[in-house]
Amino acid sequence: TVKAAQASGYSLLYWGSIILGLGNGTVEAFINPVVATMFSKEKTKWLNILHAAWPGGLVIGGIITIFMGSIAAEGDWRLVLGIIAIPAIIYLLLLSTAKFPQSERESAGVTYREMLGEFGAFGALIGFGLIFMQLAEVIPQVAEFKWPFIGACTLIVTIIFGVYTQSLGRGIMAFLIIIMMPLAVTEIGTDGWITGLMEEPMKAAGQNAGWVLVYTSAIMMVLRFFAGPIVHKTSPIGLLLGSCVLAIAGLFALSKCGSAGLGAIFAAATLYGFGKTFFWPTMLGVTAEQCPKGGALTLNAISGIGMIAVGVLGFPFIGYLQESTASSQLAPAVAEQVLNEKEYLGQPYSAIDEAKAKALTDEADKTAVEEANKAGQFDALAKMAGFPTFMLLCYIALFMYFKSKGGYKAEVLTGHGAEDDKFTGGLEGAVEA
Repeated sequence: TVKAAQASGYSLLYWGSIILGLGNGTVEAFINPVVATMFSKEKTKWLNILHAAWPGGLVIGGIITIFMGSIAAEGDWRLVLGIIAIPAIIYLLLLSTAKFPQSERESAGVTYREMLGEFGAFGALIGFGLIFMQLAEVIPQVAEFKWPFIGACTLIVTIIFGVYTQSLGRGIMAFLIIIMMPLAVTEIGTDGWITGLMEEPMKAAGQNAGWVLVYTSAIMMVLRFFAGPIVHKTSPIGLLLGSCVLAIAGLFALSKCGSAGLGAIFAAATLYGFGKTFFWPTMLGVTAEQCPKGGALTLNAISGIGMIAVGVLGFPFIGYLQESTASSQLAPAVAEQVLNEKEYLGQPYSAIDEAKAKALTDEADKTAVEEANKAGQFDALAKMAGFPTFMLLCYIALFMYFKSKGGYKAEVLTGHGAEDDKFTGGLEGAVEA
């Protein structure tokens, strides 16, 4: 029957997505440590170049999807989804004959327990806490005792981890973990939000909204190839400081574009795009350079913490921010017709109920709700600037810390001297004749 086929189809899509996610995660888990090992003297530069491939793939995939849009809408959508298999097969063939170097940690004789000790009990507390928060969302059996489940599981694992490693974790690693959570929300959490803001004006101009993704991804792809020369002139921390300033300016500029045209929105989004480009790979570079004993664990853990933090903490907060900001834009007469009570972290707030909004009969009231939603989308971006502002303060603290020690230097495991020009440098930039 049709219902049976639909049920089977959903199950196949669900488990297919899980397997695909495991595959993507496995590649990410291996590729970052491999690149850090292969280019141990220029980790930040080469991790940025590696991560240029991420937006590069979005550019290629976005263009293919745009031109196959009619197939997805009217033909067999499985053909579009099946394109994923092409790079996967190529990747499999390339990897089947590849030889991988021994990791920097193993070459230096750092033990497995010492590697875990870099992450320490603090890292386990944050990392496993987020994992159990995510699990509590997808396991219906624990819904009634969600927080006791999260607390008990996190505490048990953290104690076991701490007893085994006899370490709370490196201070610098703990500080980077704290920064990584707002960083991930700033970069990934606002990505879809800003893209959505630009899609409507694109559709109104008769253009495919997919070009927004291609445009923003192309910016990131190109800029990440130039991370090397920038950190050669400053340092990874200097690059992150500048990125925060641009991200803050971009978010504030976007928040003022509620009644602006497509050009102004794209200009503000471009400014923000410049700011967020270097966040993720440069943080991985700093982690690899400052905590090399942590090897693959610290690199993958800080990246994983960022990803889970977006889903568990970031998106719910963004939803609260957008809804509460939009509801505050309504006049009392309209608000009493469409508002509904919701909760965020146990605190009640008012949000526009879509069903009630659709049921409105007065055109003026409908327009008021639409304008409130639009204003909420834009105005809330100014509040999101609090995340990169917090990061900016953290990076200033790191900058002052390294300055007190004579400047930023990568920690070395293999005995050679670690100087800025060797460990954070890049290719020579263009020279004017």
